[in-house]
Amino acid sequence: MNFDFNEKQLMVIKNAKEYTEKYLAPGVIERDETSTYPIDAYRKLGELGFVGLPYSSEYGGSDAGYLEYVLAVEEIAKVDASMAISYSVATSLYAGPIAGFGTEEQKKKYLPPVLSGKSLGAFNLTEPNAGSDAAGVITRAEKKGDRYILNGLKCFSTNGPLADYFFVVASTNPELKTKGLSGFIVEKAFPGVSIGKIENKMGIRSAQVSEVIFDNVEVPAENLILEEGKGFMLAMKTLDSGRMGVAAQGLGIAEGAFEIAKNYLKTREQFGKPLYKNQYLAFKMAELEMQIEQAKLLLYKAACDKDTGKPYTISAAKAKYACTNAAMDVTTAAVQMLGGNGYMREYHVERMMRDAKITQIYEGTNEIQKLVISGGLFR
Repeated sequence: MNFDFNEKQLMVIKNAKEYTEKYLAPGVIERDETSTYPIDAYRKLGELGFVGLPYSSEYGGSDAGYLEYVLAVEEIAKVDASMAISYSVATSLYAGPIAGFGTEEQKKKYLPPVLSGKSLGAFNLTEPNAGSDAAGVITRAEKKGDRYILNGLKCFSTNGPLADYFFVVASTNPELKTKGLSGFIVEKAFPGVSIGKIENKMGIRSAQVSEVIFDNVEVPAENLILEEGKGFMLAMKTLDSGRMGVAAQGLGIAEGAFEIAKNYLKTREQFGKPLYKNQYLAFKMAELEMQIEQAKLLLYKAACDKDTGKPYTISAAKAKYACTNAAMDVTTAAVQMLGGNGYMREYHVERMMRDAKITQIYEGTNEIQKLVISGGLFR
C-alpha cells in the first residue's frame, strides 16, 4: 500500500496550483458578488488538459486516471469552488456516460469539443418533482421514425446557461417508471432547446445554474446512449463517479479554509500572544486536521477503486459524505475562529462556508449517501 503520489500526479497538483494562482485567485471575490463566470479560465482548463484528464487521448483526453482528476478538482476548490463544480460537471457528469457507454461515433463527435475546453457540457436529470426520486422524471422522449421528440423541463442544471451539449435523462415509457428512462445526448443548437430561469444562489455564485427547457426537440435516434430503458442505470453510474468530484470539491473547500484559519491563528494576537497559543483553538484545529485527513483517504481510496476496476459505488458514497461534511464543519469553524473578520468577504472563509453547504446536497444528498452505504452493508 503506497501513499505517495507518482510523478504524473505530482505534476497535476503542481499545474493545478499554478493555474488557480494565475487564473482563479484574482477576482474570485468579485465573481462571487456579481455571479460572473470566468469562461476564459474554463477554456484554459481545457487547453492545459484538465477537462480530459481521465479520458483517452483518442477523444481529446489526457490518458490519466480518476485519481488525477480528483486531485485537480481538489486544488481548484481550495481557491474557487464554483469553477471546481463547473469543471467536475463537464468532466464527470457530461463526459462520463458518453465515454463509458457511448458508441464510437458518439465519443468522436461529442467528447472532443468539451474535453478541449472549447465547449461546456451539462447533466440534466433533476426536475421540479424529481430530485432524489428519479422515478418522478416526466420529461418525455417519444420515438417517431429515426428521431425522438423531447418535451419537458430540467432544473438545477449546472453549466446549463453556458453549455453547448447536455446529457439528458427522459422517459421513453412512463408506465415503467425508472425502467422506462433513457439517456440522450442533446445539443443546445437543436431547435426547441432553451434556457429558463437562471438561479440566484447562496453559494457557488459564479457557477451558472439554470432550468433547461425542451419543446418538441427532435433528437436523432443515434443520440440515444445504449438502448431504451437504460437511462436510470446510466444516471446512477454517472452519479457514482460524479460524487467523487463533489467530494473533491468539498475536500478542497475544507483545506482552503483550514489554511486561512491556520495562518490567521499564527499571526493574530490577543491578550499578548498568538491565537494558536489558546489550547482550545489549537485542539480544535487538530480535530479539523484529522477530519480532513480521514476524508482525503476515503476520497483517494474511491478514486483508486475506479481506476483499478473495482466496485466504487459504496466507496464514492463514503467519500462524498465525509468530504462534504468536512467542508461544512471546517468552514463554519474557520468563520468562528476569525471572529468578526471571518464574517467579512475579504477573508474568503464566509464565501467558502456558503459554497460548502451545497456540497452536502447535490449529486445525492448526504442522507442518500447513508442509504447507499447502509444498503451495501445489508444487501
